[in-house]
Amino acid sequence: MISDNLNTLQTQLTELLGERQLTSHFIKDELVITIVRDNVETVLVSLRDKAGFETIMDVTAVDYPERAERFEVVYSLLSLTKNVRLRVKLYTDEQKAVPSIESIYPAANWYEREVYDLYGVLFSGHPDLRRIMTDYGFEGHPLRKDFPLSGYVEVRYDNDQKRVIYEPVKLTQDFRNFDTLSPWEGMTKVQLPGDEKASGGPERRRAQGVKG
Repeated sequence: MISDNLNTLQTQLTELLGERQLTSHFIKDELVITIVRDNVETVLVSLRDKAGFETIMDVTAVDYPERAERFEVVYSLLSLTKNVRLRVKLYTDEQKAVPSIESIYPAANWYEREVYDLYGVLFSGHPDLRRIMTDYGFEGHPLRKDFPLSGYVEVRYDNDQKRVIYEPVKLTQDFRNFDTLSPWEGMTKVQLPGDEKASGGPERRRAQGVKG
């Protein structure tokens, strides 16, 4: 059941934000509001200065490739004085930049860089929008739903060139053959603890009571 305090907060924010707020509802006892992308700066200033949400806990995103605006950018705010959290959502795509809120909440600097790196969401006005989780030479954005699980390239150190190089991904066949009875068998020539069956044939396995 939603508490009276949350219901009161919902009413207050609806009056405070007016048309800048598109929707307002509860998800698992937490208030979630949706706003227009271009209004994010004015909305968050109002939430910080007039509603008491002085702390930003996170900025993240969710990818819905089937939508025209595939990215849902989510801001998680906290009011220490009211002891309540608030989620603010907006929508964008690969081309439309979201105004940066780094000047409003300085902690959002690295959060926005992370969303850019992992999803490819652009933030206009950000003072230093570059990758933060992956390498500078990384291709693509790994948390997009259409990004392949194996990635596009793999990295290794080349002794001849004396530098780190990128190569197309090569999947090692050994890692596809997973044996639940002896997971490490075939992956190394060194017998590991618990991998005794690797050194014996079917007769030894039968003697040990292992089927197969």
